[in-house]
Amino acid sequence: MTMDNGILILWDIDGTLVLTGGAGERALVRATKTVLGHDLEIGEIDWAGRTDRRIAEMILEYFGRPVAPVATEAFVAAYLDFLPEEMPARQGEILPGITELVTRIAAAEEYTQGLLTGNMERGARIKLGHFDLWHHFPFGAFADDGIDRNSLGPRALEKAATHRGAPFAPERVFIVGDTPHDIACGHAAGVRTVAVATGKYPAEALKEHGPTALFEDLADTEVFLDRIAALSAEPSRSAGRS
Repeated sequence: MTMDNGILILWDIDGTLVLTGGAGERALVRATKTVLGHDLEIGEIDWAGRTDRRIAEMILEYFGRPVAPVATEAFVAAYLDFLPEEMPARQGEILPGITELVTRIAAAEEYTQGLLTGNMERGARIKLGHFDLWHHFPFGAFADDGIDRNSLGPRALEKAATHRGAPFAPERVFIVGDTPHDIACGHAAGVRTVAVATGKYPAEALKEHGPTALFEDLADTEVFLDRIAALSAEPSRSAGRS
C-alpha cells in the first residue's frame, strides 16, 4: 500500500524555471567548434526538451560523426566547461512567480519537490546556482541518469521515494515542463503533467499533447497551488492523463 507522502512536484529547468538568455545554446556552439571543428548555427537542430546527452548525439549525427559513448561524453564535457562562462555573459532571468512558488513548496510539509530535467546534474547546478535556486531541490533525475527523457521519470520517482522514505501515489505526482517532451515523460511514467507556455511552445501547441493542466505562466502562486491541490484529490482516470 502506498504511503500518503503528500504531493510531489518534479520540475523541468529551461523554459520552466528559468531562461538562460541563450547561455546553453552558446555553450553548445562553442563545444561544436572545439570538439568537431564545425560552426553550428542556433536553430539548425530542434533540441528543445531533449537531454544534454541526446543533444550531443544529435549534433554528432548532424555533422556526420559516429555516435559513440566516448564521443558523446567528450562533447558534453566541453559543453559543461563553457557553460559557467556563458551564464554571466547572457541576460537570463527567473521566470515569473518561480522564486515565490518554489520557496513556498520547499517550506510546505505536504509538498516535496525535485528536478526532472534533460540537463546534466552539473549543468543544472550551474544554471540554477546562477539564479540562487539550486538549494530548493534536494534531489533530481538528470541526463546523467539516461539519454532518453522518458527514462528519467522512473528514476525521479525512485529518488523521490528514497528522499521521502516511501513512494508517492501516481495521482499526486506532477511533472511540470514547457515542452511536449515533458508531457510525454509524465504520460510514460503514469503520473500527472503540468504544461506551462513560458518556453518555445505556445499553449495551444502544448494542449494538443494532453497535459493534465495547462498554464500560460506560473506568476500566480495561489492559482497554481490550488489547481495542484484539487487535482491531487481526484482519482487518476488513466496513466498520466486527467
